[in-house]
Amino acid sequence: TEEISKEVEIARDRPTNVLIEGDNYHALSVLNYTHPNKIDFIYIDPPYNTGAKDWKYNNDYVDINDTYRHSKWLSMMAKRLKLAKNLLRKDGVLVCAIDENEISHLGTLLEEIFFGWEIHLITIVHNPRGVQGKNFSYTNEFAFFVIPNGEKVIGSRKIKKEDVEWRNLRDNGGESLRSDARNCFYPIIVKDGAIFGFGEVLDNKKHPTKQTDSKNELHYIWPIDGKGIERKWRYARQSVESVKNLLRAKQTKGGYEIELGKDFGTVRTVWQDSRYDSNENGTKLVHALVPNTHFDFPKSIYNVYDCLAPVISDRKNAIVLDYFAGSGTTGQAVMMLNKEDKGNRKFILCTNNENDIAVKVCYPRLKKAIQGHKDYKEITGFKENLRYFKTDFVEAKQTDLNKKKLVEKSTEMLCLKEDCFELVKKGKDFKIFTNNQDKYLGIIYDDAGIELFKKEIKKLNEIVSTYVFSLDDSAREEEFGDTGKLVELKPIPAVILNVYKRIFK
Repeated sequence: TEEISKEVEIARDRPTNVLIEGDNYHALSVLNYTHPNKIDFIYIDPPYNTGAKDWKYNNDYVDINDTYRHSKWLSMMAKRLKLAKNLLRKDGVLVCAIDENEISHLGTLLEEIFFGWEIHLITIVHNPRGVQGKNFSYTNEFAFFVIPNGEKVIGSRKIKKEDVEWRNLRDNGGESLRSDARNCFYPIIVKDGAIFGFGEVLDNKKHPTKQTDSKNELHYIWPIDGKGIERKWRYARQSVESVKNLLRAKQTKGGYEIELGKDFGTVRTVWQDSRYDSNENGTKLVHALVPNTHFDFPKSIYNVYDCLAPVISDRKNAIVLDYFAGSGTTGQAVMMLNKEDKGNRKFILCTNNENDIAVKVCYPRLKKAIQGHKDYKEITGFKENLRYFKTDFVEAKQTDLNKKKLVEKSTEMLCLKEDCFELVKKGKDFKIFTNNQDKYLGIIYDDAGIELFKKEIKKLNEIVSTYVFSLDDSAREEEFGDTGKLVELKPIPAVILNVYKRIFK
């Protein structure tokens, strides 16, 4: 990969997000070397194969009248899904958006490639106005969730405040009496109409005289029902503080009732919400961030966000990949989640540059999302890093000269692998990079740079992942005997070529 832009200001305490321009098959090949088994979540929104001539791979269009249009589309998808599967962690999840044109074919393909995995189909109403077909008006599309078998990876869905269902925190029905759970009988303290704190469990021999006991500005609420029966709270004293944010005090004629309203729930298989409207929260958003541009059918930012959040909300260092990046919605959704919970997740986006989509849509959209937009303050204005790379080729024949060329062009790829992008020292035949935290990368391009490189790392006195140019599989270990444990040696290009041999066999 070759870095081609550094226009976004560097946030040195934040992870580095990456946009790779090039055919996504080539980008996935690079990632098979840099990120095997490291990706937490893959989200893709591939071409839906509607017959429109708005996508291209290897210079071949798939026409709607092409007898083999389904098989050509499946071949394109299969090659990329197989490479993508190698990137997922043991508990990694893949989500693939699709519509009615290829849903059945894609489902079969996923079952073949991800044999033994759980595959769930989600329906998302993304266009409430509908698109008229011959017999039906289509308002929805789909998303396949592909999950490792036996792994519990789907968390909760967020519920909007106005849709939260409230119920009394006081228990009722069977086994709801005070005597059924001693630790569940204590006062909840209300001040100025809000929950202020929690009192201690009351001695069994003592009994409150009323449900709401007011003392000056404090109100002590007991789990006593309208008939004066002492019941219990649904949460014990030792655990109730963990759900304080889910509680509210509701004023009544006689005092207060305490209610519980969960703002999360189980993820359902049909998603219907105005937030998923692709025009309102997709097209209009992209046009606001990148004026005077054209991009058909971008996803609603909340559509993608709600695919990501149940899986990676608890993974604050997750790596997210989208190799059909389009306008960059996935990247913005990851940054939104980071902004909400101060996470350190990072994304890798891959796209070609047909119709200038990378240069004129995806990159400027991400850049503007980071910088912020006055009309979208809640979902823009991120403290994030973004680096833009471009795939390139070297001669395939393994001559000594071509190996040298490959190493010279591998710098950014090694930076991507080691997540070290900041150059701290540059010599004639070596470079040293860091991630500004606790990690270092060294690259030695020629034997002449070994001694000077060793002097520099001894000054650093830090462990350095070191890649050494070698025409064979050795890393010149004999040259580094005096560096102790400061270097972790790897030969290049051998370590790169071995991965490519496996991919392109």
